[in-house]
Amino acid sequence: MPRQRPHYLEKKMTLRLIAAIAVSLATLALQSRADVVKVGVIAPMSGPFSAVGQTWEGATKAYQKLNGTTAGGHTIEVVYRDLPDINPAQAKALAQELIIKEGAQYIAGLYFTPDTLAVAALAQEAKVPVVIFNASTSSLLEKSDYLLRTSYTLPQMAVPVAKYALEKNIRNVVSLVSDFGPGLDAEKAFNTAFVAGGGKLLEAIRAPLKTTDFGPLMQRVKALKPDALYVFGPGGPATYAMIKAYNEAGLRAAGVRFLGTGETDEDQLRAIGPELLGIETGMFYSATHNSPLNHAAVKALAEVAPKAIPTVQLANAFDGLHVIYHMVKATNGKRDGPKALAAAKGFSWESPRGPVKIDPASREFVQNVYMRVVEKDSSGRFVNREFRTFEMQPDYGRIQGAAK
Repeated sequence: MPRQRPHYLEKKMTLRLIAAIAVSLATLALQSRADVVKVGVIAPMSGPFSAVGQTWEGATKAYQKLNGTTAGGHTIEVVYRDLPDINPAQAKALAQELIIKEGAQYIAGLYFTPDTLAVAALAQEAKVPVVIFNASTSSLLEKSDYLLRTSYTLPQMAVPVAKYALEKNIRNVVSLVSDFGPGLDAEKAFNTAFVAGGGKLLEAIRAPLKTTDFGPLMQRVKALKPDALYVFGPGGPATYAMIKAYNEAGLRAAGVRFLGTGETDEDQLRAIGPELLGIETGMFYSATHNSPLNHAAVKALAEVAPKAIPTVQLANAFDGLHVIYHMVKATNGKRDGPKALAAAKGFSWESPRGPVKIDPASREFVQNVYMRVVEKDSSGRFVNREFRTFEMQPDYGRIQGAAK
């Protein structure tokens, strides 16, 4: 059996790493060309979530097509590194490589929460801003002063869905979530808000993250006879399986409404559109969001990355690069993490998703949440039609936590 390293050796190794990063950053500050600022994006470019990486890369190219490749006179170079699946050690190694070898002044991307947690400590020590394009666990930003987010938190999406359910006289629900950080955030936020508003929770079901057969769980839901089922899935094949099982179990036919968040995103619409008809979700973006900027962003994405799908990840990466441009201008292209973060706090702008703002205190992303229903448009495409807006929603995870 291999011997474990003594804790004092691990601590010495960590201190050496921090010292190495500090020396490297000092050297880069002297040697790097002031007219080029590198942004290192850690993304799933291969594997089961490769569509996400493809959309992120397309979105950053679309942003630069519409806004140019310079910010405050400094050329912005976006460098991608592949992280196909959850791998915190590899995420940290990639961030180190981007900062030390590539000279990246900003780190971005990060699809999963565990990977983001691994990068957070590094960001804190190196004072490198990290703009999260996806990872949505509510407490993430507390792990480092240098983390920002241009995606969402699950409580931010779940509470408006609970409010909508109560508006529609839905009186009892079952929640079914994937058993990991974001799923538990969604479960807690939805159920807390729904019960506080007078609703009844019949059961809270958690499915192991790698579940692919949801048939037995949907039969369990059916036996409880709820008015609605609130769902959060991890995306991809697992979400397809959830929706298929919902239909095959006869829940739709029995009148049990399906309420969710991102379960009907554009990739799902293209893959299993007919099975999604009538499903209602609360989310911050739809490819059909009716604004000139969104139309321009979707059009630019199609031009620079024809295979990329305009999912919510288009808005996340598009806005993420916008924030980085803003920080580059504020620091005049210099490596100054504290000044960059100070500039981002309170920053507001018009996004493809609508009005958005970075909260000056929490650094969380404040944005509209749209209730959407899957319909067929006049051309026969399956779309998420927005029909109700909850304006400028905060991270309810923080609010519910503070209320304890």
